[in-house]
Amino acid sequence: MGRRSGVLEFAVLGLLHDAPMHGYELRKRLNILLGTFRALSYGTLYPCLKSLVAQGFLVEDNPDVEYVPATALNGKRSKIVYRLSPEGKQRFEELLADSGPDAWEDEHFGVHFAFFGQTDRAVRMRVLEGRRSRLEERLERMRNSLARARERFDDYTIELQRHGLESVEREVRWLNELIETERANRTGRTGPATGGSPAATPPKTSDGRGRETGSPDPSGPPYDRPGRSAQER
Repeated sequence: MGRRSGVLEFAVLGLLHDAPMHGYELRKRLNILLGTFRALSYGTLYPCLKSLVAQGFLVEDNPDVEYVPATALNGKRSKIVYRLSPEGKQRFEELLADSGPDAWEDEHFGVHFAFFGQTDRAVRMRVLEGRRSRLEERLERMRNSLARARERFDDYTIELQRHGLESVEREVRWLNELIETERANRTGRTGPATGGSPAATPPKTSDGRGRETGSPDPSGPPYDRPGRSAQER
């Protein structure tokens, strides 16, 4: 199974793990969940569903009703409802527990992250740390490429490369926050990236300029919340 079809399988099993759905509703949910599948077609979804049924991971309710794909002309929708079989639930748990290199890649990471609420904390940590390691390797390559590009390309090409570099840097900072939060929660403390109970405020003392240390500097830049749109990347 190819990488992209593997992502789709994981997403389908994960969404149906929450509740059975018919194909039309499942397609809508997938288009919301998967940034790389924004234009997911029935021609892509239904072969995946049929394959999962054939493997015993999904069960079709009302399978005797003939399905006519929805089009702009007929407006028909599937009456077949898909639900996980016991084997499908086991398959989803296996995919959920996978923290290997595939889970760190762009497409797989987004789906894994979408189901982090159902994922064991140790697996979450391995995926987050693996993703950070993969992006740090990418950053090194991008910085080297940018240094060489300054001598060979025009300003617009260089600016585009710089924009990509900054995007990866933001995601690394975001991952650092998430990892810090996971480690803090492991010890019963609340980290800064999840909200919840605020962290202890450091004691305030005078810095000799009439301003208390430990308080925000109004002249400094606003706090940048990196990675806010990570699922969109």
